[in-house]
Amino acid sequence: MVKRKTAVKIRKAHRYLGIFLGIQFLMWTISGMYFSWTDIDEIHGDHFKKSAPVQTSFDNLLGTSQLATKESVKSLELLEIANEPYYWINEAQLYNARTGQRKNGISKEEAQQVANRYMLDDLEIAKIQLVDSVGSHHEYRGRPLPAYEILYETPQNLKAYVAVENGAFQTVRHRDWRWFDFLWMTHTMDYQGRDNFNTLLLRAFSLLGLITVLSGFVLWYISSPSIRKLEKKIK
Repeated sequence: MVKRKTAVKIRKAHRYLGIFLGIQFLMWTISGMYFSWTDIDEIHGDHFKKSAPVQTSFDNLLGTSQLATKESVKSLELLEIANEPYYWINEAQLYNARTGQRKNGISKEEAQQVANRYMLDDLEIAKIQLVDSVGSHHEYRGRPLPAYEILYETPQNLKAYVAVENGAFQTVRHRDWRWFDFLWMTHTMDYQGRDNFNTLLLRAFSLLGLITVLSGFVLWYISSPSIRKLEKKIK
């Protein structure tokens, strides 16, 4: 059997580890329950968007050689902005596909029309503002800037984002997504980018968690009457 002094040390270690790790264990459990009980499509805000945006067909478009640019074309995408066709060239330059003129970003009114193509018709816009920069914890982090933030009159504090540079609809954010984002941060323990599972902090807590569980098994073994009786019979 384990000596009493050793058993006391194991109990103390188990108790203090439990206190130290308890809050994080609780957050892991709460966030895991939330993830398993939520619909990821609703978290993405799909219920606020049209099932399929109406795509306009265009004709009489210019060729790339007719555009007001001398750069070679490496990539080209046809975009619709306020019912007008535009070429997005080399992921950097926007040209009107009918006039060939370069366009330097979109207006608030054009951003609203872009959002209207994707969002449900019964949503009422409360405010549109330009976002030039965001912090590492902002809900629009990691996406093209500047962008227009479109706020809707909803209890969920619903927002849509449209990139200024090419008028591309970016994403939707709302209350449930923000809860998901917060809980995902506590789950991964990546308090900057959210998605890094290799942080030193997460590794340390995982290792300490394993030690806590193993110490609990050891305590059960050394304090179990059944184990003591079995050891006496063996002796």
